[in-house]
Parts: sequence; structure tokens; C-alpha cells
Amino acid sequence: MPKRIAIVEDEAELAALVEYNLVRNGFHARILPGASGTLQELEAWKPDLIVLDVMLPDNDGFELCRQIRRTGSMSRTPILFLTARSDEVDRVLGLEIGGDDYITKPFSPRELVARVKAHLRREQSDHSPLDVSVGPFRIDRSAHRVFMDDRELDLTSTEFRLLEFFMAHPGHAYGRDQLLNEVWGEQRFVTPRTVDVHVRRLREQIEAQPDEPRFLITVRGFGYRFET
Repeated sequence: MPKRIAIVEDEAELAALVEYNLVRNGFHARILPGASGTLQELEAWKPDLIVLDVMLPDNDGFELCRQIRRTGSMSRTPILFLTARSDEVDRVLGLEIGGDDYITKPFSPRELVARVKAHLRREQSDHSPLDVSVGPFRIDRSAHRVFMDDRELDLTSTEFRLLEFFMAHPGHAYGRDQLLNEVWGEQRFVTPRTVDVHVRRLREQIEAQPDEPRFLITVRGFGYRFET
């Protein structure tokens, strides 16, 4: 079955261009104009990835992203922001609220398709064993779920992969560029600042006191180390 890509974009010509390039690359694409009711349409259709414009007619894309992340069935669906906003503060905000990637207009359709494929490949990657426990953490890869003691963590797809990588290498320190290569992969379109954003979000989930982390430790001048 082809992967389903939702295009939440109110600019008709741009949405049609994105749809055309996704369909010609084997995806099943659907355009949603971003008006009221979009969240319910996304829940009903259950896309594998969402291309989300920041500037929408009835709501901004950042707020829609927050709503998607609070929706259980889509809390880990990859979200790729598509916007004319290129300021760093907007890119960081998009990542902080749960976005996985950010592409600014004007853009190359080939680059957009490459990013979509990269995110879907990471979601489909086959890992063994399927159930891994480290300290108080347990990952159920077959269900794409993470537990800390008896509590399920509400992680985005990128946060899931980041914690999964740290759990596979407890006690090892990794620089930001290393983490980008290992977690985001060779076809990454992000910066070392992205790592800091996702580490902060992950700490908010797993640390009793995020400013005094017990598990995800900052290695000053280098990167991060996961301790159990």
C-alpha cells in the first residue's frame, strides 16, 4: 500500500504542485486546505506523514501541530513544516512544539520528496529485538511505544528515535553532529541546534527536574550522555 501523505496547505497552486510530485513518486497524497475541521479529517484519514503549512486561513500551523501532538492516534506522525517563514526563532518553535522537519518557500520539489522519503524510511527501519529495557525505560518497537516504569511516554517520532539511540548506548557521550548522523541520518536537513531542542523536549518527559537531569546528562562543550 502506498504511504499516505496529508498536505495541509491553503494555497491551491502550491498544494497541487506538492501533490503532483508526491503522487509521481508513488505516494497517496491528499490536500486539506487547513480550514476548521482539518484535525478531524486528519484523524479519519490517518496519514503516515503530514506536510503542514504554518500560515493557514482559520488557524496557524503551529497551533494545529500542537493539537495533532495531543491526539493519540497521530502523536508520533512525522510533521514537515512548509512555510515562507525562515527566521531561526520560527524554525526552533516548530521543532519545540513537535515538528520533525522544516522547509522554507521557495523550495525544490525534489528536496521536499527527499525529506518525506527520509522520514518515512526512518519510521520503517527494522530493529531487533523488538522489546528493549534499560533501567526504568522500556521500548516496544513493534507498537512504537515507550514506557518509563509503568507510565507511557508521549513522544514524537524524532524523540522516540533519539531515546531509542541513547538506550542502545548507555554511558557513552555523543557530540551533536554525531547524534545528527545517527538519529537524523545522512539525508538530514537540520542543524546542531535541533539536537538541543529535542533533548530539552525529551527531558521534559523523562526527568523529574529537567534543569537538573538524572538520565540525559549534558557533557559540557561536547554533547550528551545517557545514564541509567
